[in-house]
Amino acid sequence: MFTPFDGFTFFPAVMSATLTAYNLVAWPRDRRLANPTCAVSVLIPARDEAAHIGDAVRAVLAALRPQDELIVCDDGSTDDTRAILTRLAATDARLRVIDGEPLPEGQVGKPHACQQLSEAARGDLFVFLDADVRLAPDALHRLAALLDDYDAGMVTGLPHQVYGSLGERLIMPFLGITFTSWIPLDAVWRTKAPWIVAAIGQVIAVRRDVYERIGGFASVADQVVDDIAFARRAKERGERVVFASLDQSASCRMYDSGYAMWRGFSKNLFEGLGSRWSLLIASITLYVSAFVLPFVRAGVDYAVWGDVVWTASAAVIANVVMRLLLAARFGDSLLALLLHPFASLVVVAMALNSARWSLGEGLHWRGRTYRRRGDPP
Repeated sequence: MFTPFDGFTFFPAVMSATLTAYNLVAWPRDRRLANPTCAVSVLIPARDEAAHIGDAVRAVLAALRPQDELIVCDDGSTDDTRAILTRLAATDARLRVIDGEPLPEGQVGKPHACQQLSEAARGDLFVFLDADVRLAPDALHRLAALLDDYDAGMVTGLPHQVYGSLGERLIMPFLGITFTSWIPLDAVWRTKAPWIVAAIGQVIAVRRDVYERIGGFASVADQVVDDIAFARRAKERGERVVFASLDQSASCRMYDSGYAMWRGFSKNLFEGLGSRWSLLIASITLYVSAFVLPFVRAGVDYAVWGDVVWTASAAVIANVVMRLLLAARFGDSLLALLLHPFASLVVVAMALNSARWSLGEGLHWRGRTYRRRGDPP
């Protein structure tokens, strides 16, 4: 007999697998090349990025044409970031380095730095990059093709993710799973609805006129999860936003350890849900019902009763199919598949910790503390 609990585990698991299969076909990809018809400004905010900035800058310079430029904002770094940039700037006139201005009260460091970069830029196409992104030599041509093909004002998306530690291999695939499992990604550009939005700040390409019409990063200066807020604002202003698979354009090792990953996701998850408990509870419920309970139900029924429940088994199979599809697409390890329920619970724990941080003493990131929403200045 099909019970409400069966539906609670069966439908979310099948839905996530079905949407993943759909997205892997319908998701815009950076396969085509087109020559940018305007000068491009590649813009990198950097705060204490000595471990990454040299490789990031060299990769961008290899992708630039003579008319393009690279600007890096040294946002108050206390390590060797500025010294590395100074040495590199002496070897290539296309690289400029600006010093970040003091952070105003109530603003967040990254959008503040991005706004300063845009004000210094001369190009008509802005490409914002994180310092841990490695741009491919033909990346600007691929981003230009996406903008042209979809008649879009903005393109953002998921670069190829590089994993190192065991923790990264288990948890980082959920960055992609979060996007592919719950919304049809082509709907981001097909619809003007601002609540159907996806973005990753690792790569954001935006036309200058569009950037100015939506108010630039100054319009989201108080947002910790500035990428989602920026893309949503663009859609609210009637601009077309494309969320693409950018694995040919760039690669990124987002965090270099399990501890850094825990802190990074704890900073972003609750804020990315608008600091709303209703969305947090809904998201946790979806994750547990789709990715954890099917395995628990199937295991308990078989171990205790010697029985196989078809709904639980089908939900487990849906999870396995979903992870195999993603492994074939992104190269995820089979160990991540085997530990999928456990890793899902770790993601839930990070979401709860994110809420604790955001609603507690505030968010601590790169030597700065951001007060929780609603706190007095």
